[in-house]
Amino acid sequence: MRPDFKERELTEIERQILTSLQQIRFGSLEIVIHDSRVVQIERSEKLRFDAKGKALNESLS
Repeated sequence: MRPDFKERELTEIERQILTSLQQIRFGSLEIVIHDSRVVQIERSEKLRFDAKGKALNESLS
């Protein structure tokens, strides 16, 4: 059985993933795994603009 995340400290990798998710507005987060181990985190972020060329600060939803 896997331990509940609330019952233990987060690992450095888990903290990095959560930080990346919290900081991204538009784009994608890719987690690369080799031999059941996270070896790389890639973040692609997009800058979006409205019809007037103003940067969008809020989610499109």
